Amino acid sequence: MKMLLAIVVLLLAGCAGRNTAPPDWQLNAHGALRSSVTAYLVGNSKLADMEFARVRAEIASTGRADILARAELVRCAAHVASLEPNDCVAVQRFVKDASASERIYADYLAGRWTGLNAELLPAQHRGVVTGADGALGAIEDPLSRLVAAGVLFQMGRLTPDVVTIATQTASDQGWRRPLLAWLGIAIRRAEQLGDKDQALRIQRRIDLVLEGTEEPNR
Repeated sequence: MKMLLAIVVLLLAGCAGRNTAPPDWQLNAHGALRSSVTAYLVGNSKLADMEFARVRAEIASTGRADILARAELVRCAAHVASLEPNDCVAVQRFVKDASASERIYADYLAGRWTGLNAELLPAQHRGVVTGADGALGAIEDPLSRLVAAGVLFQMGRLTPDVVTIATQTASDQGWRRPLLAWLGIAIRRAEQLGDKDQALRIQRRIDLVLEGTEEPNR
């Protein structure tokens, strides 16, 4: 997650003078953004929406659409990681005020790769675009790895390795929402291959993840 939040952290740090404490809105926005992304990944949509509303309110007080664009990109990336890219509509409202690299990142998240300048992407995503061997597994940050896997899903470039890596990543982090999404992909693949035993094993994992959740359909 730290790689995705870094663009906001750097921007917030840059808004204050070198030797001055950051204003309250920066601290509040950063904390709320982290909380929103975490809540979303573990499956708490209500808290995620409440925290992101705080993010928007804090940033809106500055009148800086470019900062809000960065926050919306972080939120969108978490949705892509969970195979819910249609929830990224708000990005398009603000991305015109973002920098060129952030507009490229928005295109990357949306699967608009034609003519994409990979050199302007965050370093961990460049190999995914160029098709470098082992690029997905080489991404160190777990959320960035899931984001890349989600983009590959949108592009129709899924392989068994992508599904395995994404599922394991979400499982290791305890991120219920993307884990359920990727297990759903895995069970469909097993069923298509006629592997009933594997499908049953995956279903048992899904049932376990769903135990005690308030949002079983999310």
